[in-house]
Order: sequence, then structure tokens, then C-alpha cells
Amino acid sequence: MSALSHAPSTDAPGAPPTATSPVRSPGRSRLWRLRRTNPLAALGGVVWLVIVLVPVYWVVVTSLRTREGYFDANPLSVPLHPTLDNYRQVLDNGFGHYLLNSVLVTTGATLITLTVSFLAAYAIVRGTSRALRWTFSIFLLGLAIPLQATIIPVYYLIAKAQLYDTLLAIVLPSAAFAIPITVIIMANFLRDIPDELYESMRAEGAGHWRMLWNLALPLSRPALITVTIYDALNVWNGFLFPLILTQSPDKRVLPLYVWSFQGEFTINVPAILAAVVLSTLPILALYAIGRRQLISGLTAGFGK
Repeated sequence: MSALSHAPSTDAPGAPPTATSPVRSPGRSRLWRLRRTNPLAALGGVVWLVIVLVPVYWVVVTSLRTREGYFDANPLSVPLHPTLDNYRQVLDNGFGHYLLNSVLVTTGATLITLTVSFLAAYAIVRGTSRALRWTFSIFLLGLAIPLQATIIPVYYLIAKAQLYDTLLAIVLPSAAFAIPITVIIMANFLRDIPDELYESMRAEGAGHWRMLWNLALPLSRPALITVTIYDALNVWNGFLFPLILTQSPDKRVLPLYVWSFQGEFTINVPAILAAVVLSTLPILALYAIGRRQLISGLTAGFGK
């Protein structure tokens, strides 16, 4: 056996370096990583982070000031004597009632949107008729219709249905305008489910309702979380429908409450910002919990 057969292989793990296998020192490895970074992109990310965080910091810090301290202190300085009086003032002005209204409206509109959109998306994906394809095109067309352009017909329909100045008057239009984008997201996600799974259940005698409940629904959980967060954000922050379709103070939701609170306490800026902070916390918590599912669900199916 020749001596070459005893030579250590360069492909084997732990083999000593040879002349043909370059050795990268730790210093050169770190330099190589630094060269791969993009300093301009990193700088742009830092600048964007500052642009986003500074207004949030100002809102929170200002809400902890007194009304007199707001005019005297540096806007970005930390208050020497922070106070929660502004938050107490907001809570004493019926914040809990308007929070409950927003929760009811958001929950009702989101549930209606999820139910209708999931059933429609399943029918579009698993259906074979040409009418279902046209239905999907109609949903796409719904994305091109701005909400503001339909406010007069919506007001007329709500008034004729004798729903004006009720929470249901906000729930139904909000759900209707959330359905098109929700159907598109759900349809793109349902198309990713392999046909073999449906065929195996069909071979066992399962019908459409059983496949929808036992197969499509569990596998669509990421998309359902996505549309839940997305639709809840839009309904929670909605302002036009509550403004036009309600008039009683007890039917106001949080965006209208903050608007009316701002008109009542114009010179008390810290109290207004305290109302903004309190109205943002619930939906911010929901977004923080499902942020990853929101991003992954929105991009599902669009890369194909």
C-alpha cells in the first residue's frame, strides 16, 4: 500500500489543514463578517427607529406631566415629578364605557368577517364552477372601492334598516369592507394545503363540511390569526363609520371618545395624550402577541 493512501483527507472532520485548504484566522473571519454588513442599511434602520420611537416617547412622557409642567419643561425631558392624575381624569370621564363599546364592535365585526371570509375562501379554492372564479374577481374588485366613496349609500342603507345610532350600524359596514382582503389572504393560504390531504379524507367518505372543519380549519390557524389581528386593528381604529352612523354619546367608540375628549380638554394636552395611550394599549398588546403570525400570514401564497 502506497504512502499516499495514508495521507489525511481534507474532507474528513478534524483533518489538519493542507496546502489546498485555506485557513481563515479569527481576525480575518471577523473582518470578513464586517465586510458583508451594509453600513448604510444599518444607519437607515437606526434613523427610522428614532423617527418612530421619538413621537411615542413624547406621547408617553407628556402624559405623565402636569398641565403647568407641559408649558414649562423641555418636551423631551423626563418629568421631575411624574403624575398619574391625567390617567385618573380620563378614567373618570367614562373611558371604561367607550372601551367596552370598542371591544363589542371590534369583536362582532371580526367574527362576522372571519366566518364569511373563511367559508367563501374555501368555496373558491375547492370549488370547480366558473361562478366561483368570478366571485373571487368580485372580491378583488372590492379592494379598489374606497370606503369614503360609499359612505352616503351606507348611511342610506343603515337608516332604512333602522339601525342608525346603534353599535350594529358600525359592525356591519366594518365587516363588509374587511371581507375582500380577508378572503384573498385566506384563499392564498388554503391553496397551500396539498390536494392529497383532501383526497384521502374524501376516500374515507368525508364531505365538504367535515373536510372544512377537520382539515382546512386546523391547518389555517396562522392565516386566521393574521386576519384576526389585521381586521381588529382596522376596526378598532375606525373613525368614519362611528362618526357618520352614530350620534348618541353612549354609542361612541374610543376613536370618537378621544376626538370629543380633545375638544373638551383642548388646553390640557397631557390629559389628551393620556387618553391616546389608554386607547392604544389593548390593540398594541394584541399586535405584540400575534406579530409573527401577522407577517407570515400576509406573505403566504404570494411568492408563488
